[in-house]
Amino acid sequence: MGGCISVNRNTEGETFDASTPSRPATTGPGIVPTRKNYPLCHETIRWKSDVPLTEGQLRSKRDEFWDTAPAFEGRKEIWDALRAATVAAEALDFALAQAILDGANVSVPNGYLTECYDELGTQYKVPIYCLSYPINIVKEDNGRDSPAEYSEPVDGGAEVVLKLRLSSTCTDVKLSVYSKDTIGQCKKKLQSQEDIDACCQRWFYSGKLLGDKMQVEEAHIQPGYVVQVIVNAEHYRHGANS
Repeated sequence: MGGCISVNRNTEGETFDASTPSRPATTGPGIVPTRKNYPLCHETIRWKSDVPLTEGQLRSKRDEFWDTAPAFEGRKEIWDALRAATVAAEALDFALAQAILDGANVSVPNGYLTECYDELGTQYKVPIYCLSYPINIVKEDNGRDSPAEYSEPVDGGAEVVLKLRLSSTCTDVKLSVYSKDTIGQCKKKLQSQEDIDACCQRWFYSGKLLGDKMQVEEAHIQPGYVVQVIVNAEHYRHGANS
């Protein structure tokens, strides 16, 4: 069967191109949803934001959605699984994303995380901006080392060695930081050590996103435990080639 290329507009006003195999419609007049499950598509959805966003604005928009979505409908554990799956898929680890969906009994009738169902038939919709960066993302123009919030504290606290697992290379690295460093400061240090732009990093520990303003001691990272560093692979490649 041939594929179809289409342009879609979602409820947020963004547009995206999708090149996917033709699949049965799940909604419409006279159509009863079958909740048939399809494998997750192994591709990054390309889309354009009607209002250009900076990387910081996009991260804030994502955090706001994931923080508020469980309060409206659906089960929190399913939302948590979907969030973990989107992180894995954006890092191009589709096998892990599929395993997370299967483990939570989540079906994706169209092959995309934009429309999902749990085993009870409850629908979950993940906005496109949580799945990938827009093609018209605006580069932050505040410089590589300029944010005042990332400046070194007077009292840095105790020295801590973090074990970080980088999604870009699937390797573990060690990073020396201080307990009162913010995660934003740690990202800058990792940038200097591994040449990965801080704006391309998202840190997770025990399945939770670590915000840039959180201090290391507030994350309660146990010695020897791994912090997952998800590198926005597509955006990082673009930056490396510029």
